[in-house]
Amino acid sequence: MGTWSRLKKAIGAAATDPGRVEAALAQAAEAQPPPVLWLLGATQAGKTSIIRALTGNTAVAIGNGFRPCTTRSSLYAFPPEAPVLSFLDTRGLGEVAYDPAEDIALCESRAHLLIVVTRVTETRPRAVLEALRGIRKRHPEWPVIVAQTCLHAAYPDDWRHPQPYPFGAADWPERVPDDLRRLLLAQREAFAGVPGTGEIRWVPVDFTLPEDGFEPADYGAEALWEAIDHAMFMDLRARVIADPAVADVFARAAHPRVVGYSLAGGVVGGVPVADLVLVPSVQAGMLYALAETYGMQWTRRNTSEFFGALGTGFLAAYGGRALGRSLLKLVPFWGQTVGVAWGALASGAITFGLGKAACHYLARKRDGRAVSAETLRQVYRDALREGRAVLQAQSAAQDQASDR
Repeated sequence: MGTWSRLKKAIGAAATDPGRVEAALAQAAEAQPPPVLWLLGATQAGKTSIIRALTGNTAVAIGNGFRPCTTRSSLYAFPPEAPVLSFLDTRGLGEVAYDPAEDIALCESRAHLLIVVTRVTETRPRAVLEALRGIRKRHPEWPVIVAQTCLHAAYPDDWRHPQPYPFGAADWPERVPDDLRRLLLAQREAFAGVPGTGEIRWVPVDFTLPEDGFEPADYGAEALWEAIDHAMFMDLRARVIADPAVADVFARAAHPRVVGYSLAGGVVGGVPVADLVLVPSVQAGMLYALAETYGMQWTRRNTSEFFGALGTGFLAAYGGRALGRSLLKLVPFWGQTVGVAWGALASGAITFGLGKAACHYLARKRDGRAVSAETLRQVYRDALREGRAVLQAQSAAQDQASDR
């Protein structure tokens, strides 16, 4: 069976046999788990608000999308079906009769970055400090981000967020209210005795609800993303959030799904022979997830129209590249290195290009507009280059992480 035929068959099977897609994604996640951000803090410190602000998913809540790991820790994967990243939450620090040792040991074994979350009014968060001291004794080289939350609790009446965001400048103490300055500095002084050589980076944030009356509601999110990318070398923000110029809410929601499925496609695309089955399954799952995002459905008619608009050149290249990748990966020695890397890069990039082309198609069909075949092909070609950059950045980040 030709590779293009496999993709068509996978698209049909994705609706009736989602287990095949889930199995392919699970295999990819096992081979290359998404980065995990560990949120360490007391209850009500603002950890869930951080997840909402970073992902743009306002529906995030404990019990909604969180998968339990132990009785007190849970994992939130985003997006859930093909994660770009995950958040690990240790709940209950400081609560009576709670020993967090088991949860901390679990998180230490899974986390790629530690974010300590503490309300600015907690000038000496004893339970958090105790946990952090133990973690840094065992991992002195780990970088740590401290998110100081709920800034507005220290504002005078009728005060609003200082603009522009001042905390990246050396003179920030002169640009914030006196009470807030004292609390921020007192908290930093309390952390001064934490052991270890890894950088501790301070990021004041205030993530609120619209009805709270503070604008912007995600105050400090930009600075937090910068700190995360600085610590991880992965440009995670670009994977989670679409181009700021993209105003369409559907495109923003679809973007992390395209990235997640592309990363999965890249992983399974490095598996000799098996990628002839696994990659089409991943791509089919992505197309169905994107259709759901846009409130659309794939039918025999619009599927044919979509691929017809992409053109016979895409279909021939898709089948030829996939078959060539798998045959190359069977060549001893050389094929197992260069061939695997090429297969992973090509599979992920094609998946990314296909996803962005599908977003363009679905958006226009949803609005009842015509689809230009020429424009659709250009969207695919541009996204193919962007997809290669995403996969190359992933590879470089892994190499840097392994060297640390």
